[in-house]
Amino acid sequence: MCRWLAYVGSPIRLSALLTQPNHSLIDQSRHARQNVETTNGDGFGIGWYGDETTPGVYRETHPAWNDVNFHHLADHIHSRLFLAHVRAATGTPVQKTNCHPFAFENWLFQHNGALPEFGRLKRQLTFDIDPHLFPHLEGSTDSETLFFLALTFGLRDDPPAALAKTIGHVERVKRDAGIQTPIYFSTCVTDGVRLWAVRYSSDHRSRTLYHSRHMNALHDIDGTYAPLPAGAAIVVSEPLDEVTDHWEEVPEDSLLIVEPAKSELTKFSPE
Repeated sequence: MCRWLAYVGSPIRLSALLTQPNHSLIDQSRHARQNVETTNGDGFGIGWYGDETTPGVYRETHPAWNDVNFHHLADHIHSRLFLAHVRAATGTPVQKTNCHPFAFENWLFQHNGALPEFGRLKRQLTFDIDPHLFPHLEGSTDSETLFFLALTFGLRDDPPAALAKTIGHVERVKRDAGIQTPIYFSTCVTDGVRLWAVRYSSDHRSRTLYHSRHMNALHDIDGTYAPLPAGAAIVVSEPLDEVTDHWEEVPEDSLLIVEPAKSELTKFSPE
């Protein structure tokens, strides 16, 4: 499994979240505390929005902690909305096209979890992708397949409904294949303005997910607080520091909707 992070708010340097906190995403790539794997070194990626409607994306196959360019970019890019992901592969190759986040038009998508026995489901699920979208599918992961299924089911028009239809469809295909192993689906997707994050699993034992709007949400490596802009929101697989009282866990079977000035939690159920 993987670790990921998302930020929505006034522009900040990416390094404020990705490298500076004492349990930053870089630290989680080596020492995850609430994950199946403690090391997430099978590639990484960042996706950010600036003046353009489409995002910038940087992805690499080596570990995030060993990429000088990543640290340089994080120190110099300011963004109002960005996603970042460190990968622990679950059976598909370590290659750039399999690193998150995945981009299409103005959208970004990243995922922590797995579709069980994806090799048995892949043919059917791939054929279920809209033929007009299929040429844009570049990699071989279950995560990118989920993204293009969500686009097929109307992500650009109604993200909550599209995500519910996607997981409902995969649950049916899995059941028809006689697979009992649960789906794990901790994901976020954004159109560059809003962000939708889902915590779901078939057996109600989902991967961890937290969010925070606390002004002092970060504890730096040197022990000082790093204030966030007013109204900013962070969504993470696990907290970025040792101080946990300002991190709220996203409940099982939930959809978190994050906008620049507010967050809303609703029930998530596959359709």
